[in-house]
Amino acid sequence: MDFDTIVEGLAFPEGPVFMEDGSIILVEIARGAITRVWGDGKTETVAEPGGGPNGAAIGPDGALWICNNGGFEYTNMNGLLIPGNCPVDYSGGRIERVDLATGKVERVVDTVDGHSLKGPNDLVFDRNGNLYFTDHGKTYPRHRDFGGLFFLANGASEAAELDHHHTSPNGVGLSPDEQTVYMADTMTARLWAFDLSAPGEVKKAGMFSKGRVVATMPGLQYFDSLAVTAAGNIAVATILNGGITTITPDGERSHEMFPDMFVTNICYGGEDMCDAWITLSSTGKLAKCRWHEPGLKLNYYA
Repeated sequence: MDFDTIVEGLAFPEGPVFMEDGSIILVEIARGAITRVWGDGKTETVAEPGGGPNGAAIGPDGALWICNNGGFEYTNMNGLLIPGNCPVDYSGGRIERVDLATGKVERVVDTVDGHSLKGPNDLVFDRNGNLYFTDHGKTYPRHRDFGGLFFLANGASEAAELDHHHTSPNGVGLSPDEQTVYMADTMTARLWAFDLSAPGEVKKAGMFSKGRVVATMPGLQYFDSLAVTAAGNIAVATILNGGITTITPDGERSHEMFPDMFVTNICYGGEDMCDAWITLSSTGKLAKCRWHEPGLKLNYYA
């Protein structure tokens, strides 16, 4: 797919958010920073929460809400920056709120039912301002923590667990009718769907699982973050087989390649919602292209 490189030299970019002024706000996980990128490639630092700022979204209050995974160890592999295990300076997993006018960072939640969040990864708001977010867990040399899918009602101070004991939950998104939450699991390369009876209430899909598997990728590839299109398809950033895999609700899939093994996220914007920005993380780039279908407009912009 043809694309333009908007900016280079970013420290493992992720979580792109389209802003009404045409800029893109993204996170630089390896720098512990939030950065605004303009169309001419100019960048400015919005905030420096430290740790590992990850998925990002504008909330109903107009602030930028972020998942913070607490940080990674990094390896430089043939010029590519690769995240790995939990670092010695791990600062704990949390959901944070960032005032875009001042850069002030506020910790919103860091535990669920008395259990510490490990590596919050991605988040999405529904039309009522409720928040769904994933916890990716953390990886160590000989084991890893489980992750899960969580829910924070608008105005609540305590989050609720919707599902747990997944290998490595990553991207999360809502169907256009907000009746289904989609979750990408990284290491299994599975796209899960959780059908809702009400906001924050999952209808159990079967005896052994609350969710249902929409698709699983063949061979060795990993799933990262995702976005949903206006038609209800799910665009999942795909690692190793670097690109964006579009999956229909029925599990049919197609793939667009990009020149980075660690393609981690996509967001949509523009007048027709067919402009797409894609984070090429291991090479530190933000790419822009014209997508073949319009993305779903998110509920909140700033």
